[in-house]
Amino acid sequence: MKHSVHVNREKLTEAKTVELPKMDLPDGAVRLKVQSFAVTANNVTYAVAGDRFGYWNFFPAEGEFGIVPMWGHAVVEDSAHPDFKVGERVYGYLPMGTHLTVMPGKVSKHGFMDMAAHRQPMSPIYNQYSRLDADPEHDPAKENERMIFGPLFKTGFLIESFMRRENWHGAEAVILTSASSKTAMGLASVAKNRSPKIRRIGLTSKGNVGFVEQSGLYDEVIAYDNLDKIAQVPSVSVDFAGNGELLAQLHNHLGENLKYSCLVGATHIEARGGTMDGSGKLAGPEPILFFAPDHAVAAVKELGPEGFGKEIAKSWQQFLSDVGTAIEMDVREGIDAAREAFVTMLGGSVDPAKGIVIHP
Repeated sequence: MKHSVHVNREKLTEAKTVELPKMDLPDGAVRLKVQSFAVTANNVTYAVAGDRFGYWNFFPAEGEFGIVPMWGHAVVEDSAHPDFKVGERVYGYLPMGTHLTVMPGKVSKHGFMDMAAHRQPMSPIYNQYSRLDADPEHDPAKENERMIFGPLFKTGFLIESFMRRENWHGAEAVILTSASSKTAMGLASVAKNRSPKIRRIGLTSKGNVGFVEQSGLYDEVIAYDNLDKIAQVPSVSVDFAGNGELLAQLHNHLGENLKYSCLVGATHIEARGGTMDGSGKLAGPEPILFFAPDHAVAAVKELGPEGFGKEIAKSWQQFLSDVGTAIEMDVREGIDAAREAFVTMLGGSVDPAKGIVIHP
């Protein structure tokens, strides 16, 4: 039995589990059985920004519904391609479902690209799959951590790289909203180790202050209702929350001291207001949405492909050391568990100290 979770693109909390029809495997194709994936705020961003950035186009569904992309592991269940045998495992972009058929191209011992026609207009970064037998990033003992933190960490790495290339826009401090989110923690870790002179200020809800402080990733942690405690020094903000009211308060508090306003994702979709499209009049600079694939190209150009890979790996190992055992793995079974976790994630009520992994 093959299933996927279909989400209403206009009403994201409306999600249903759908049985998929049986289909023959075309020549050159490989059928992957999804073994595991993580459900994080990153997936909420894929859904919220799905129309704008084409995230719904990777795994099409019918009518007003779409399939939210996930990052995870899969095994070759059936192969009509000479380079792939049943039982081989891969890591990459997967649907919130149990199966995916890919058309491998540009095959090497390390990985391949899915050359399915409908995926070619989108960023190639999402069409790359790693073959785990020859993947230098693969650690069998850290598969859960890779799924939960990997994509989010890389976004944090790219934000730090971008800010550092711009000399942090002349700022002395970086202010991170939704500081308990995994992407914010990734950025905080990279900045701590690569830009130690920049003061890291984490903003979070009152209930999460203790967790964020215990992470040791921030120089200062401030609850959302105490924004007046933010020092009046040249600063940049990185907004992971997508809360329009909070962003306006931050802009109004800092005024001319806010040198750059960066928008990344949306973990609080019910209050994101106009922040995702930059509308609304705010004090200080106009917020600019961060699109990771574009900045990945710039980072690779700066460091070279090999240098980029080495820097990512070095920072990733440091991040795992920084985070330690701060995150408890919450492993759930069945595709319905994925649907329930995603809908819960939309409401922003997930414990930041837990990482949700699904075995569909």
